[in-house]
Amino acid sequence: MKLEGKFLTALAMISLLCLFISCSSGGGGGDGSVGSGGSGTLSLSLTDATTLEYRAVYVTIERVDVHLGADENSSNNWETVARPARTYNLLELVNGVRKQLGIAELTAGHYTQMRLIIGTNPDNSLNILSTPHPHPNYIILAGTNEIHELFVPSGVQTGIKLVHGFKINPNQTTELILDFDAARSVVKAGNNPIHPYILKPTIKVLNAEDNSLVSGAVVDDDGVFLTGVLISAQIFQPDLFDRKDQVVTWTSTITDEQGHYKLFLKPGTYNIVAFATGYVPEAACSLALGSGDVVEGLDFELRLASTGAISGDVIIAGASQDQYATISFRQFVDCDNDGTAETEIEANSVNVTNGGFYSITLPVGFYDVVASSYEKDTVSLEDVEVFEDSQLEYPIKM
Repeated sequence: MKLEGKFLTALAMISLLCLFISCSSGGGGGDGSVGSGGSGTLSLSLTDATTLEYRAVYVTIERVDVHLGADENSSNNWETVARPARTYNLLELVNGVRKQLGIAELTAGHYTQMRLIIGTNPDNSLNILSTPHPHPNYIILAGTNEIHELFVPSGVQTGIKLVHGFKINPNQTTELILDFDAARSVVKAGNNPIHPYILKPTIKVLNAEDNSLVSGAVVDDDGVFLTGVLISAQIFQPDLFDRKDQVVTWTSTITDEQGHYKLFLKPGTYNIVAFATGYVPEAACSLALGSGDVVEGLDFELRLASTGAISGDVIIAGASQDQYATISFRQFVDCDNDGTAETEIEANSVNVTNGGFYSITLPVGFYDVVASSYEKDTVSLEDVEVFEDSQLEYPIKM
């Protein structure tokens, strides 16, 4: 009887130990995020929130990984779901155009984050100049053939973490869109002659099934369709304390050769803004979108305007040369045509590193210049008047 009791006790201890090991090891289930109830499919595609400053923005994407749970510093807890190893011109991924990055089968469950690995070698395709890619990541300046390599900081090389939870359901496909914001991701390093442009990727993750679609066209006051007009979806929250957060551009696109545009947006309320250099900006305000809504025929007519320029040095006290400031040029607009300018929009913006120099051309009018940088108080210059052919100097000191 004593031997039998000892055997049963040992058996119970072994069972408990096996249960502990199975709950604590492998499969990325350490945080309970990934289950074992079958598998589903993850489909990843790439699109872009664009900019008017560049003719092309080329970025090489080596691969995309998803986090399986537990220690994110362990390579065993990441799984590669896409390995495109391709060089993309982000400015071609507008108006609903998307490039497939990859399709992978994953264990069903909840995943908390992804990481995107920027490549160090370009693919063998040709760029818009019909020449091989000179660098893995680079820009071509607007209106020129001038090429500048994008310097990639070491932190970016190790992977861009995208903290966006998503669920994989058994026998179903989850489609995610990586919205690579070219306008926010390219930073001018005016004080660095070796690396005058830096790549600091800003990427949103969108669930395709929740997206709404907004489309329309832009013409001038003669009814001629305008190509290359920047169309942005902006969120206006005047009650927020920090000035920089009161106007946020969620995403953007440009009109095509026929003057048409498309925007994919998550549910929310937006101001849709049309901007082109030499024209007065126009806005459609407080557009409320639900999941899967389709809004067509949201058209704009832009009027010609005289222009002036604002420029200046950017000094961020106590910061490294790599730290940058985002400078936003904003105007109040009368959405209800009742003589009251009640909604603020961003006409344009620029990113400049510490010690750099900015210069931007804007239609005549009054602007609030709002500059922000990491862990620095926002700087706001109110009612800056741009008049015809002006060359205004407004240094930014933070």
